[in-house]
Parts: sequence; C-alpha cells; structure tokens
Amino acid sequence: MNWDIIENYWPIYLQGAFTSFRISISAIICATIIGFFIALMRLSSFRLLRSIFFVYVWIFRGIPIMLVLFWVYYATPFGIKLTAFVAGLTAMSMTSAAFKSEIIRAGLMAVDKGQQEAAEAVGMNPWQKMFRITLPQAVRIILPPYINNSVIILKESAQVSIITVPDLMLGVQRAYNSTYSVAETLGVAGAIYLTMTSSLMLFQAFVEKKLRMNKK
Repeated sequence: MNWDIIENYWPIYLQGAFTSFRISISAIICATIIGFFIALMRLSSFRLLRSIFFVYVWIFRGIPIMLVLFWVYYATPFGIKLTAFVAGLTAMSMTSAAFKSEIIRAGLMAVDKGQQEAAEAVGMNPWQKMFRITLPQAVRIILPPYINNSVIILKESAQVSIITVPDLMLGVQRAYNSTYSVAETLGVAGAIYLTMTSSLMLFQAFVEKKLRMNKK
C-alpha cells in the first residue's frame, strides 16, 4: 500500500465523497416526497390515477438506472440541456421514487383499518387521518426497508460518474489514470463508501431505538 498516493489524491477523494453524499441525500429527499405522492395515488379510489402511477412504478422498477441516466442527460426533450449533476439527481430521484413509493404504500396499508375507521367516526378529514393516525404508525413499519433502500441509493450513486458528475468514483478513476495503482484507489473508495453507508445504518438503529422507547 503506497500511502503517498493516498495522501496526494486525498483532496480529490474528499471532494468526490462530498458530491456523492450530496447527490445521494438530495435524491433520497426528492424520492421520498415523490414516492409519498405516488403511494397516495396508488391508494386512490380513482382507477385512472391508480393505473397511471402503477405504470410509472412498473417502468422505473424494471429498467436500469444507467439507462435513465443516459436518457435524462442525453435525450431530454424540447432541447433542454441539464447539467450533469442535475441530470444525475433527476434520474436517481425518478428511479428511487418508484421503490420508495412501494415501501410507503405497504406501510400505509399495514395500519389497522379499524383505527382509520375510528378516526373517521370522530370527524377527522382525510389529511388529519393520514398525518395523525395512519402515518405515525406506518413509520415503524416503513423505516427498516426505507433505510435499506437509502443505502442502495447511496451505493448506486457511483453510476452518475458515467455522465461526468464529479463524484467519488470519477475522482477514483482520475487518480487511477494518473497512478495505475489499483489497491490504493479502490481501497480508499471502498473505505469511504463503507463509512457513508455505515452512517446511514447507525442512523437507522438510532431511530428504531427511539421509536421502541416511545412505544413503551
């Protein structure tokens, strides 16, 4: 292990790691908002809405994120040209929203219908019922698969380097092209990704512990 190589290219690794983390967290937030909306549409009483968003989920769960990245970056309609970062964020959000929506929908459906009917009986409107009764209980069910999916998003963010987003993997490729040192470049990348994903998993454990304490 040549530590001089790691030391010389450390600023590139840190800058790339920050970009990877920023695009991943942004995608998780966007995908959560979009996914929650899609989940509500999938549970709608209107068949047309259910069908439209079923097709959305079916498409984006079934095609590789790399294909979406190329489509958003190179084939955006109406002559719109997105920056590499925005295109990467858009593609990751669109794809991840399909998976988040299914996680959220399953959690919402798992809440006892009797409690929802009781909320209606005391005069709660649909939004009050959702945010005061259904969603707080669904969070405990949603959280583990939600965090697991977020870890996957963080790892899959490495693919945005193919459209020249200056993330960690693109920094690693540049370092390798200059040094041809596989162990050092890939080893540092693996350690940084492991640190970031482990942070998310520790956050999951912390939140689950808090939820268990609040439940008692």
